[in-house]
Amino acid sequence: MKNILITGGAGFIGSHTAVELAAAGYGVVIVDNLSNSDMTAVEGVRRITGCDMPFEQVDCCDRHSLAEVFDRHRVDAVIHFAAYKSVGDSVARPLEYYRNNLLSLVNVLEVMGEAGVRHIVFSSSATVYGQPSSLPATESSPRLPATSPYGNTKQMCEDILRDTVAANEGLSGVSLRYFNPIGAHPSALIGELPRGVPANLVPFVTQTAAGVREVLSVFGDDYNTPDGTALRDYIDVVDLARAHVSALRRTLAGENDARYEVFNVGTGAPVSVLGLIKAFERVNGVRVPYRIVGRRAGDVEAVWADTSLANLTLGWRAERTLDETLAAAWAWERRVRGM
Repeated sequence: MKNILITGGAGFIGSHTAVELAAAGYGVVIVDNLSNSDMTAVEGVRRITGCDMPFEQVDCCDRHSLAEVFDRHRVDAVIHFAAYKSVGDSVARPLEYYRNNLLSLVNVLEVMGEAGVRHIVFSSSATVYGQPSSLPATESSPRLPATSPYGNTKQMCEDILRDTVAANEGLSGVSLRYFNPIGAHPSALIGELPRGVPANLVPFVTQTAAGVREVLSVFGDDYNTPDGTALRDYIDVVDLARAHVSALRRTLAGENDARYEVFNVGTGAPVSVLGLIKAFERVNGVRVPYRIVGRRAGDVEAVWADTSLANLTLGWRAERTLDETLAAAWAWERRVRGM
């Protein structure tokens, strides 16, 4: 059995990926500093999988502690999620984002080298495209100047990984450029549980529907889109987790001849902010009060994916419908709130 170390494994995407890895027959070691996650996610993963996965509460910016994790566990590959991820927050706190997101990846790559671990899948983002000049975005679309420090850290991390792979024979890496992960596991045992004010749309929608928040702010209705609100490519988190398993399987098998590859992971179907809110209300039979406010710094007008490369090369495609995804998100929120 191959053992996979997941940094940020108690987070939203990391926890769902741990479940899918276990289902695919991999061993999993979860590493997380719990700065924006909770042990309930680890407990939920263990309940879903029936596996008592080891958990290490370690910050990847602490190189010494991270190296000790590799000493304690046999590791065959790494999936690196650990990063700060809020576009708006990165505009307000750029230095913290540069320090955390860059240093954590550098430490992971250095410790991997010392431990002889030769495979890594990196959690990248569609923010590396900035506002694409043409849509849908393909992997060959130019990486335009990032519209936020968060997006810039993802561009820089991709470069760090690409250059490190090029300099180290035998090392292979895959960057997965996510679009907008949403939803929850169908069991409602794990889902997105942000601390404080949510940075992403769907947790704000579900918390508003649950009465935790009075009203949802929609950032801008004057974009050049059909209803004036931003267009995004919303992908179910379980589908996204499965993409990591496919990418990992490919790199472990040595099938990525280029040694460093990049794939878009989305649905290819753009949905507006208002369109998502209306779909949530229809699917779940609840009302979501919202108000239009000014545009948010760092947001782009529209972005969605061309996923044909991942479909063809990884043998992966998004399967869950938006209705299924929004129903799962609401089931998760209701469970968390005891509703």
